[in-house]
Amino acid sequence: MVVFSCAGCGAVMTVRVARVALPDHAGQKYGHDLLSGLLEPGTYAVDPGDGRPWHPLQPEPEEHGVRLLTYCISGPPNRIGIAPGDVRGTVFIPERLGGCCCGWDGQYGPNLACAECGRPVATRVDDCGFWQVVWLEPDAVRPVAVAGPVQRMMDWEELPSAPPVDPRGYWSPQWRAAVAVALAHLLVVSGGKRVDVPDGPVAEVFRRAIDSLLPPGKPERHLILAGPGLSPAIMDIALVPRHPQTGEVWPCEAGAVVPLAADVWAYLAFHDDRRLVPAAYGMPVGLRRDDPPPLLPHSLFRPDGRVFLSTLERLAAFRQPWLRRIYEQMKDRPYMDPFS
Repeated sequence: MVVFSCAGCGAVMTVRVARVALPDHAGQKYGHDLLSGLLEPGTYAVDPGDGRPWHPLQPEPEEHGVRLLTYCISGPPNRIGIAPGDVRGTVFIPERLGGCCCGWDGQYGPNLACAECGRPVATRVDDCGFWQVVWLEPDAVRPVAVAGPVQRMMDWEELPSAPPVDPRGYWSPQWRAAVAVALAHLLVVSGGKRVDVPDGPVAEVFRRAIDSLLPPGKPERHLILAGPGLSPAIMDIALVPRHPQTGEVWPCEAGAVVPLAADVWAYLAFHDDRRLVPAAYGMPVGLRRDDPPPLLPHSLFRPDGRVFLSTLERLAAFRQPWLRRIYEQMKDRPYMDPFS
């Protein structure tokens, strides 16, 4: 367990927190509603950044008397994400509280200062369409080890499961981001060859995107779900879970491995969304009750196009010409079918 303190005066900035893996939806902007917290209370995650130099935005420019709205949802590498309720000893910097709807989006850089010395230390993001989080600036804070309960490491067999559809019937934004990240990795390991995916939930979230990105024809590569609780098999490309605390990828002997967020993987591996038919004269063996019926989405699944592109940019294989062509085709149209 650690707390983070101000690098200038040493004042404590946070409660005790334990490190977890950075969620796939950390850089996602979604819809026009207020989203929940990016991280659970008592945890923190480190964002390595996208490898590109970062500079805070200058004041919004004006053209013919009209103020041009600009956005910045990324910052310097290795920022520390933390739940807003876990922050202590900070005050807002009024002139940096830029936002566009219901809160602040961090477009002007750090908007929280140390209450003791006034040093800018963090950026709170809680505007409409952003996951709520406070990003501690890596050069402005220091981790300090403290006594506390040892973080219990989750076993692979205990992986959580997240439903794909919210109560309104819309696909979960976490699912859209997680599948987009996995899709970028899948595209790289495919080598540009057609990939076959198993029928069922995996096909529902991956097949349309694969059909649009890879050349048509007979599949030359095969994707199979693999991981804890599943029977081992000879695998070409394995879709495996990534541990939510350590970020470790499930080890296997497949020819290639595609990591997927653990809660999405667990749902794909062990949940069955088929609608069930009421049974007359009792319940035959193997037939389950449909009480309550599973939630089904209003539309076909669409991975998050911007998350897909940002993930592709960070992969070393991105320099290959065939991947660059896909990227260039999508970068100006990240919402083209089948992406959102």
